[in-house]
Amino acid sequence: MKTIYNFFIALKAIKWPNQIKYLIVLSLTAAIFASCKNSADEAAVTAPPVLPVSIINESSETTFSEYPASIQGVVDIEVRPQVSGYIQKVLISEGAYVTAGQTLFEINAQPFKEALNNAKASLHASEAAVLNAQLEVDKLTPLVQNKVVSDYQLKTAKATYKIAVANVEQAKASVASAQINLGYTNVKATVSGYIGLIPKKQGSLVSPSDPTALTQLSDTKKVHVYFALAENDFSIFNNSYEGKTPAERIKNLPQVELVLADNSIYPVKGKIDMINGQFDKNTGAITFRASFENTGGNLRSGNTGKIRLGLKHDNVLLVPQSATVEMQDKVFVFALHKNNKVNKIPITVIGKSGTSYLVKNGLKSGDQIVLSGIDKLQEGQQIQPQKQAAKVAVELSNKN
Repeated sequence: MKTIYNFFIALKAIKWPNQIKYLIVLSLTAAIFASCKNSADEAAVTAPPVLPVSIINESSETTFSEYPASIQGVVDIEVRPQVSGYIQKVLISEGAYVTAGQTLFEINAQPFKEALNNAKASLHASEAAVLNAQLEVDKLTPLVQNKVVSDYQLKTAKATYKIAVANVEQAKASVASAQINLGYTNVKATVSGYIGLIPKKQGSLVSPSDPTALTQLSDTKKVHVYFALAENDFSIFNNSYEGKTPAERIKNLPQVELVLADNSIYPVKGKIDMINGQFDKNTGAITFRASFENTGGNLRSGNTGKIRLGLKHDNVLLVPQSATVEMQDKVFVFALHKNNKVNKIPITVIGKSGTSYLVKNGLKSGDQIVLSGIDKLQEGQQIQPQKQAAKVAVELSNKN
């Protein structure tokens, strides 16, 4: 600075025009500022970047997998007529709740009443034939004993009597059958539940062979939720829970959640209670069933949703996704080593928890990783670490 000052004093003493002096001063000032700026830029380039780092520790985490599911009532049946005829009355409405034994439809009963009357008449005739055959046996018995007539006639009379008795039994069966058919004209609910659509209205001709049922009846106090696992997921399932057989593993399974169609969580948790014995040949998946209580009646047969199945992981490392970079189907982190230099390390991701990866291999407990600013980092580059707690690091990752 003293040299610059002496230069300005000497310049002032020279008898040059003021315009020339002004240009010289201006050029010198610009050169000084440029020199200072270059020095500052070089210093900025050479200074290691300040980046946040965190120590990674082992912990136990639970990940959740979701599978599309369909919901059915514990009892989900078709209501069909057991006799043919015209629907005389429809006694329920679509969507109504009915109790077991309640009459739902009335089929025209007049033909069945006449059939019952005819069966009763045949029974009375058969009973009269029995009495007549008995009289004949009673008449011939003393005559045979006194050898007035041959015993052949008595034997014939007794055979006629047995035939008459058999005809009575047959007539009684016909009466019972006619009574049953008459009872079928009242179509009743076999279980309590909700009525579905009613495609057949009053006056429709119905038959047991109709392809369309009268209606559907669903008992949904408890529901079954069916979902399927692919072969790979089923292998993971077998390796993740204790037990030698699927039945033993089911006992060790945690409760599951049902995610409804609007992405809300059903308030009651369910329990997996069945694994199908075979894979579906068409889909290559195996069916599971979870049961949920439905006392509020919010779930109906035909509902859809997703089963959320939790899987606990012990001794895993939680790494924020923002602290990773993906290249060629591999995931890397920048780990801090000696002299604050970073190394690019591949990691094995086994699941996700929120916005963080669960890491099993590649890192170990106590390692330090760079949390952000990794897009411009290079292998072996030196940084100025700004340490953060692992919990804070995860919370920041979740906010981002």
